[in-house]
Amino acid sequence: MALYSEKVMDHFRHPRNVGSIENADGVGEVGNAKCGDIMKMYLKIDGDIISDVKFETFGCGSAIASSSMATEMIKGKPLSEALQLTNKAVAEALDGLPVHKLHCSVLAEEAIKSAIQNYYENKK
Repeated sequence: MALYSEKVMDHFRHPRNVGSIENADGVGEVGNAKCGDIMKMYLKIDGDIISDVKFETFGCGSAIASSSMATEMIKGKPLSEALQLTNKAVAEALDGLPVHKLHCSVLAEEAIKSAIQNYYENKK
């Protein structure tokens, strides 16, 4: 059995939504000191909908694939739905991650929540 699923490899080789958003409505940055992965998410919000999302990730293939998949899963969704995205859902959407790489999907969940929190803080 291969260590990584075809979906993980596809999102690693051809990541979706890479880059930054100038004047983003919300920005979240998280990292894992143990492995060195750093993930930054940018959100553009129209009304209550995530109209655009981009990411910049410094990390392994699993971190890049998790970032890519997570952005695909929240794009076009209401903020309330994006806040409910779990690392488990990201890992499942990628057809699984090796146990020692599950922290990458956790970073994706945390980056999204951090960006949404930043959006709400900026709205005040």
